[in-house]
Amino acid sequence: MATATASAKRAPGKRLLGKTTTPPAKSKSKDGARDSAKRIANTAKPQADDTPIIALDLPRGTLSPAMLAYFRKCEEKLGFIPNVLLAYAFDNAKLEAFVAMYNDLMLGPSGLSKLEREMIAVAVSSQNRCYYCLTAHGAAVRQYAGNPILGEQMVMNYRAARLDKRQRAMLDFAVRLTMQPWAIEEPDRERLRRAGFNDRDIWDISAVVGFFNMSNRVASATDMRPNTVYHQQAR
Repeated sequence: MATATASAKRAPGKRLLGKTTTPPAKSKSKDGARDSAKRIANTAKPQADDTPIIALDLPRGTLSPAMLAYFRKCEEKLGFIPNVLLAYAFDNAKLEAFVAMYNDLMLGPSGLSKLEREMIAVAVSSQNRCYYCLTAHGAAVRQYAGNPILGEQMVMNYRAARLDKRQRAMLDFAVRLTMQPWAIEEPDRERLRRAGFNDRDIWDISAVVGFFNMSNRVASATDMRPNTVYHQQAR
């Protein structure tokens, strides 16, 4: 696969909570820069497909100063607040727990690259047919890999992608853990070790799989709608 190795040479866009923005191209003129900024602002505005955000009537709660600052940081870095954050904003404690777990799993130190973690997210979400996560994390795969084709392959069928041995073993395990968690045995873990993962890596793979199976179910149960801007990112 010309993805994971190539992506290491490609500078990713700004990242926050696993969501991506394509770095704006350097403009040769101030007018060009203004036009680019305007396009980003326009695509980030709520549209028909992402309003309302969820199907439940949950009024926004009182957010802590830390979460209000986090929302402002999202707007500064991304140009919008990811709808998953707004969906959790009815309860500050749940929002803080979600953000902490997500950022630890997806952005914290790990033997897994950020691209690999996003690939797991999409492979799991594909099995669960989660519209929100496939849209948002498909965009993240495209961004990190610098390869729009890989993002589409992950969404449709990761087996169609030209993956290396490590990535294929990782995603085979992630899908098996999603679809048949009771069937995981020592040979499954040993296949990951033979592919180059250590036991801490296996924990991290499993934790990302578990998190997205939970998130997929909450998103589907509430009809959570992804920000429409994700559809256009990194293509």
